[in-house]
Amino acid sequence: MLLDTASMYFRAFFGIPEVTADNGTPVNAVRGLLDFISRMVGEYEPTDLVCCWDNDWRPQWRVDLIPSYKSHRVVAVRQDQPDIEEVPDPLEVQVPIIRAVLDAFGIAVVGADGYEADDVIGTLATGAGMPVDVVTGDRDLFQLVDDEARVRVLYIARGVSKHERVTAAVVREKYDVEPGQYADFATLRGDASDGLPGVKGVGDKTAATLLQRFGDMAGILAAADDPSSDLGPNPRSKLKAAADYLAVAPQVVAVTRDLDLGKPDTTLPHEPRDPELVEALAQEFNLGGPAGRLRATLAAL
Repeated sequence: MLLDTASMYFRAFFGIPEVTADNGTPVNAVRGLLDFISRMVGEYEPTDLVCCWDNDWRPQWRVDLIPSYKSHRVVAVRQDQPDIEEVPDPLEVQVPIIRAVLDAFGIAVVGADGYEADDVIGTLATGAGMPVDVVTGDRDLFQLVDDEARVRVLYIARGVSKHERVTAAVVREKYDVEPGQYADFATLRGDASDGLPGVKGVGDKTAATLLQRFGDMAGILAAADDPSSDLGPNPRSKLKAAADYLAVAPQVVAVTRDLDLGKPDTTLPHEPRDPELVEALAQEFNLGGPAGRLRATLAAL
């Protein structure tokens, strides 16, 4: 089980009423994330669990290709400073607590410098040699769905308690494309949440039709460049106008699958690595209920 950790703690922060520790520190995201993990682990009983981490939420190499990539989420800073994601202060103070609690439990946290959690997930899901469940609220990861390799997405956009099991059949039903075509589909139609403009005038239906007819982005671009191809003048002109974008966007949208992550121990622990530290953190940050529920879930497996 691969967790898109930031996707989950953002969801916990915005979906769970404010709770504070005795010292006033907000802890609703910490409490919510622990309960989310308990729920998903208890339901699916994975042998391995990884909290995948955004070491770089907006990698420069992606920005170099598409400057608008996630630009609407950047806090205004000096040009000589690295981009900082706009995160509410009450959430930002909880992220180190989340890391401390995960470490105390012995749950693997894996990130890669210069890459997003999506890329870590893509690498760990590819060639895993075992069934993989990806827990995320991000549709971009639908590109990883692979029935033959036993990779599916547990999609939490409507809430963890109402999550959807996304297989190839679900992707086909929703978008009329195969999972392997989803990245090109997203490139064509664009995604405002990631600052991807897409091809002007091309929405879901047209993007799906183009992929059904020509297979992938390379096939679509080849058809656009071939005057004798069976491509109408309207979509051809739209694709031609977006040529510069289409030359680089597929690299930005595609999840990296070949990072060198070393050999992290991803085995799901059945008890905390440091029970005393878990107890101390639980007392300090008002985490007794969620920490206790996660301990009980792990012990029952």
